[in-house]
Amino acid sequence: MSSLYSRNKDLSSRSRKSLSDSPPSSPSPSTKTFRQDRASSRSDSSGVEASSDRLAARTSTYTRRENRLASLNKTEDDSASKDYKKLYEDALAENEKLKSRLENSKQELSKIRSQLDKVTQEKEALGKRVSNMEEELKTLPALARLQALRSGNERLLVENKAMLRTLAHLSQMASLPESEDL
Repeated sequence: MSSLYSRNKDLSSRSRKSLSDSPPSSPSPSTKTFRQDRASSRSDSSGVEASSDRLAARTSTYTRRENRLASLNKTEDDSASKDYKKLYEDALAENEKLKSRLENSKQELSKIRSQLDKVTQEKEALGKRVSNMEEELKTLPALARLQALRSGNERLLVENKAMLRTLAHLSQMASLPESEDL
């Protein structure tokens, strides 16, 4: 008898759980007839056998229902865990791809920066060279004038020396002829 009591207790707790898990619904006409049948069988009270048969039927129904729910939950859990695992692996692979692309971009950026530095240095060197050439061009006319003055000065020096020789020669001749004339 105690085993029957514990079975009833387990059944009642299971039925409460399953009823509380399911949403409330209004009784259907077939449920009403089932209740009426149950009520009439209680009034018949044919003995312990009828109640144990009903209890066994009810237990097997609940057991089958729980097995179905457990198998559904198990497949959902398996598929969900596989989905999460697949999503995690996909995200991990995507992260690796992005990391490699980022590393490549960083290397490319450093190359471009070094090229830019070289170009900037060359530009500065060319700018200095251009400014030096411009200064030379500005001084070129003055340099040409200076060279013309130097050549003119050299020509005048040569003429001056020639005149001095002529004067020296004339002065020697001027002093000599006085004595010879007599």
